[in-house]
Amino acid sequence: MIYYDHLDLSEDILEELAKLHIDYVFQPIFEPDGKTIFAYEALMRPKEMNVTDLIQKYMQEDKLHVLEVATVFGAMQAYELRGYTQKIAVNSFPCECLSLKECKAFEDFFGDIRNKIIIELLEYPHFSLERWIEKCESVTDRHNTFSLDDYGTGINDMDRVIFIQPGIVKLDRSLISDIDKDIYKQANCKEIIDMLHLMDKSVVAEGVETKEEFDFLKELGADLFQGYYLARPA
Repeated sequence: MIYYDHLDLSEDILEELAKLHIDYVFQPIFEPDGKTIFAYEALMRPKEMNVTDLIQKYMQEDKLHVLEVATVFGAMQAYELRGYTQKIAVNSFPCECLSLKECKAFEDFFGDIRNKIIIELLEYPHFSLERWIEKCESVTDRHNTFSLDDYGTGINDMDRVIFIQPGIVKLDRSLISDIDKDIYKQANCKEIIDMLHLMDKSVVAEGVETKEEFDFLKELGADLFQGYYLARPA
């Protein structure tokens, strides 16, 4: 279980965080050899409901910022407790960011975090330009990077890539499922991967579930891989 009461955060945030009962599991993101781990993605696991219901509840209560803080601080605690040394990918809402005080508390507690964190922008619930500008300054000043999650669904498309300029783009499972058998998906993914490489982006094939998908996506030039075929969240 993750705890927050020892952190230098505002009393109202600490009060809200105390109501949360969550843990984290991690799913590796692999290099093309399928063995070398590039990063671990932290995935929130609430104790009392599934994560989708939790997000929906906090959206309705206008408390998404609490979940943003919980995710960033909680995921990093769990990462350090496990003794990982690779990069950590932390999910982040496109409408939220840490305050300056919260950023300072994070650095004071966790120390030098440069080149360690990948901020993975979700494709929901909505995008805030004001929060994005604040988030971008915080992340780039610390030499960390952005990843765009679920490319090809919702609002995360090529226009969003051009605007956000993430270092990493994750292809949604819907684009790659059974790609070894589907010539239309093959042509579409090749075009997307080639275009993202021209833009100097690394491409993650997300949701790889079979050896055939893995092998075909390697041939297409995907840079990184994640999915049940390689490792489940644990």
